[in-house]
Amino acid sequence: MAFDLKTTQDLLNALLDAPPPAPEVSEVGRVAEVGDGIAIVTGLARALSDEMLDFASGVQGIVFDLEPGRLGVVLLGPSERVRMGEDVRRTGRVVSVPVGPALLGRVVDGLGRPRDGLGPVDTPTHTPIEAEAPEILIRRAVSRPLATGIKAVDAAVPVGLGQRELIIGDRQTGKTSIAVDTILNQKTTGVICIYCAIGQRGDAVAQVIGAITDGGMMDQSVIVSVGDEETPGLAYIAPYAAMSMAEDFAAKGRDVLVVMDDLTHHAQAYRELSLLLRRPPGREAFPGDIFYVHARLLERAGQFSEGKGSITVLPVVETQAENLSAYIPTNLISITDGQIYLSPRLVRTNQFPAVDLGVSVSRVGGKAQARAFRDVAGNLRVTLSQFEELEDFARFGTRLDDATRARLARGTAVRNALRQAERDPIPANEQLAVLVAAMAGLLDGMTEGQARNAMQAMRRAIKADDSGLAALIADNEKLSDDLRQKILDTAKAAIAGGDGPDA
Repeated sequence: MAFDLKTTQDLLNALLDAPPPAPEVSEVGRVAEVGDGIAIVTGLARALSDEMLDFASGVQGIVFDLEPGRLGVVLLGPSERVRMGEDVRRTGRVVSVPVGPALLGRVVDGLGRPRDGLGPVDTPTHTPIEAEAPEILIRRAVSRPLATGIKAVDAAVPVGLGQRELIIGDRQTGKTSIAVDTILNQKTTGVICIYCAIGQRGDAVAQVIGAITDGGMMDQSVIVSVGDEETPGLAYIAPYAAMSMAEDFAAKGRDVLVVMDDLTHHAQAYRELSLLLRRPPGREAFPGDIFYVHARLLERAGQFSEGKGSITVLPVVETQAENLSAYIPTNLISITDGQIYLSPRLVRTNQFPAVDLGVSVSRVGGKAQARAFRDVAGNLRVTLSQFEELEDFARFGTRLDDATRARLARGTAVRNALRQAERDPIPANEQLAVLVAAMAGLLDGMTEGQARNAMQAMRRAIKADDSGLAALIADNEKLSDDLRQKILDTAKAAIAGGDGPDA
């Protein structure tokens, strides 16, 4: 109805004749208690589990516990701002995060809010952080390799696209370095990388962001960061948010790598929230559903049907004093498809990356490994395990025969060949050439420094002319005897001081 508002009286008459506004119904509760990261709310009898609540102070929260007459709420902001008696309103929504290509190159928190000072994330699409794991009928077997660029991993503990491979070890053993090097190696593969930092120090996260930026991978990556100074509620939802972002890319046919660094802090944040909400504690004071918390998260990864891409997850977990039988490590070992174990014993001997091949295993990645790698690295574990036994025996000063000395020299050479600097992922053809040379004895008798220089010379020679080795790996073909001999000839010439067989 149009009005010709010419006078004040006409305006008043129009307002009086207009239909009344629709009533706005909202449910309002009150804060009864406030704790460190949690609140107890009364008066919202119709609230649902996992629903978002808005506090009058501007803080948001998630309904965790539904009890008669009260709600246990996990706060997603500083609890110091919440006051007893303030209003709390239902939103009718669950926790959602922005998804889509606009996230690439950005640093966000557990709710998808920007933390890099580059303005809001420009995407209209939001997705709930909780989702059911994909059904078995839309999954496919892991059949394509995810190249990490790390010789010890690609040769002996291969990872496939869609796999969940745990990175486990004590503090300061290089767990994050393995994950970051894997991200840096995806520059030419088109794999989208999501690095989720949970409870990490700000300077440690800044170093990771710097390494990813320097490696040219930032435009292909998303950083989800929740620091150790932030509320445990944000730490709890961070990996779920990262997984929802990955699912959106995978639904569009992209391959995604998600690094969760680390789930030890995630479990501790969940334990803190559960104890504050007075949930009954279990083993190591963790709540009884901690296994389900991680299982439902990691089950969302996988290789999906044609056109649906894949989600590969590298969860990180920290052990104490090499105790692999602790509660959270054993849970994650049983949930994932294998583990890369980093040993403090190898760190003390200056063996980096400190991958212990005797404990590390990949349960499904071997089927995705290139045939050429299988041909060369098939005896790698046996060679190293026999060498370590002989090395322990030789420490007693026993006289050794020539054959045993030769096996010790070969084992030392292979161990030196697996050494690798940080932030230096190696292409597959260069890895294979170094391994062929080491297993053939070209590095026997060399010191650590000599072996390092020889490997650099070999890499330069293979980079100049790999005799079709890269194409053979890409086509998943076996390594022929002729090509193996060409690699050895190139390696011998490089070690002798040239960059190729003609030098």
